[in-house]
Amino acid sequence: MLGMTEIPAEKAVVLDAKGLRALAHPVRVQLLGLLRLHGPATATQLAERLGLNSGATSYHLRQLAAAGFVAEDTERGNARERWWRSVHERTRLEIDEFAEREPEAALAYLQSIHNTYTLRSQQALNGLQTMPRTWREAFDMSDDALRLTPAQAREMRTEIWSVIDRYRRADGAQEPRGAERVWVNVHVLPEVETTEQDAGN
Repeated sequence: MLGMTEIPAEKAVVLDAKGLRALAHPVRVQLLGLLRLHGPATATQLAERLGLNSGATSYHLRQLAAAGFVAEDTERGNARERWWRSVHERTRLEIDEFAEREPEAALAYLQSIHNTYTLRSQQALNGLQTMPRTWREAFDMSDDALRLTPAQAREMRTEIWSVIDRYRRADGAQEPRGAERVWVNVHVLPEVETTEQDAGN
């Protein structure tokens, strides 16, 4: 739900400099992810999930609200209890634009995303032995090394996301029997030493 996915514009927020700085904190990235995944929640509920105190959680929620990522859910709660909801379904980062303009904030944001991916992978590994066999057969953690031009890498990324989009159900579509949430992480990572050598030629 966070990162650089190819997603419909009406469901995503494209990060500007203000939004990037607001998300350059791992707790805010986690809070936003929880609201998008599980729906509206209170600061207390979110704090319990993350192992934080509700005061710190409320502070980060207000920062997210100021940047336009979350809003108070006025249909829930009461005078003593505020509920929060995500304003968008996904976040998109134009990495080429901010790598130079906001390098520290961009790196902090991407490191938070990476940490989220690492946590999910570890949780899946922790449950691998007790995972139903049908899901173990679908489990995959692999990589490959290709030699591509930048144009080929972008083309491959677009093709991968077109495949993922085929499996994304339309809003309101009935979920098939036996369906469970599956995380699909896509990394296209140029080797730093190789790209530096190419730039010097």
